[in-house]
Amino acid sequence: MLALGEREIRSSFVNCSKGEASRIKMPPGLSDGSIPWNDLDFLGWTDPGAPMRALLVVPGQDGPTGIVLRRPEAMRASATRSSMCRVCLTDHAASGVSLFVAPLAGAAGRNGNSVGEYLCSDLACSLYLRGRRQPRMRLIRREETLTLSERIDRAMANLAAFTTRVAAG
Repeated sequence: MLALGEREIRSSFVNCSKGEASRIKMPPGLSDGSIPWNDLDFLGWTDPGAPMRALLVVPGQDGPTGIVLRRPEAMRASATRSSMCRVCLTDHAASGVSLFVAPLAGAAGRNGNSVGEYLCSDLACSLYLRGRRQPRMRLIRREETLTLSERIDRAMANLAAFTTRVAAG
């Protein structure tokens, strides 16, 4: 992913007002340059000022698309259950995947309509795909025959489908 600045990030959000976008706390590492842009396919973080709010910025043909998400409250989950992220298809212990809900863009979102997707709880799909981060409490890792590039393309197609649903309202 190409490095983005604060102005580009704030102007990319499609499902919140400009005022709401101006109040979003930027991801840790943006100001000091420590975000590993080369290892990211999209930018995802939890707003430190509002821990129930998560944010995604996904690159696209027409520039980045930002989505504001509502995080679920932290729940204690069983280590024996497992879940799979619908974007990167990484298997996690149950607590490693959460249902994130995004208000739709435009009038539909203002009327309370939303869509949800099961994503890695830490929004680090890119790092799981590259093996830079391992799911906690997973003893068996499913091996795939796809190349890294093919897995990234699949994850980005899955994420693009979600962002398109949100942006379409």
